[in-house]
Amino acid sequence: MVSDSVSRKHLSFAKEIAIRAGRLLLKKRYQYNRIMLKGRVNLVTDADLSSENLIFKAIDKKYPSHSILTEEKASVDKKSDYRWIIDPLDGTTNYAHDFPFWCVSIGLEYQGEIVVGVVYDPIRDELFYAAKMNRAFLNRRKITVSSERHLEKSLLGTGFPYDIGTSRENNLKYFSRFAKRARAVRRAGSAALDLCYLACGRFDGFWELKLAPWDTAAAKLIVEEAGGRVTDFHGKKYSIYDRYILASNGHIHNRMIKILTE
Repeated sequence: MVSDSVSRKHLSFAKEIAIRAGRLLLKKRYQYNRIMLKGRVNLVTDADLSSENLIFKAIDKKYPSHSILTEEKASVDKKSDYRWIIDPLDGTTNYAHDFPFWCVSIGLEYQGEIVVGVVYDPIRDELFYAAKMNRAFLNRRKITVSSERHLEKSLLGTGFPYDIGTSRENNLKYFSRFAKRARAVRRAGSAALDLCYLACGRFDGFWELKLAPWDTAAAKLIVEEAGGRVTDFHGKKYSIYDRYILASNGHIHNRMIKILTE
């Protein structure tokens, strides 16, 4: 396990570059941004690439021996115990449409375990962060998950995969089940921010499928350090390399598992 002092240094660095990348994205928001398609509904913009380049260069300069996994660039595997896992712009479609729900996500993995997580929302200037075994914070304020115990009174978050139009595993059946049993379900378009909203009590539960490691690396740790529970759909231990995630305040978790597996 990495020491607390080392984690704090890595956390401070991750916070700094997440804010820098977020401010860059704000500046580029109303500039011309070339939109490229990775799939019918999977976009990448010049802003994604600029943010990623900023973060990549900062890590490579500060920690040249560390490995890096990002959404847009090819992975850099330096056989290090440390690996940075980056989503330079989570919510690209929202960003491209000027829908104000997107963020920068930076996680640090040490020997296979996430030890630092930072998610920055530049629109609201909200910085969510956590270091392993050191609680979760929003702008220096400790955060905790909600205390809601009843699914019927819960607000849930989710998202849909990019192949929603062509795959049967498109989340629509789960969405229908929860929409009928929870107070409400929101689909805002950024898994990292959704999970942070769970961590600070704005959501009570969250599920999604077909996510990538950079979607959840930082936010998973933030949820857990805020007292939440994160598993797969069957209640088993969740890895950021899994494709199915269920997260909650813990109180409604088993009920959500039952609905997902019925």
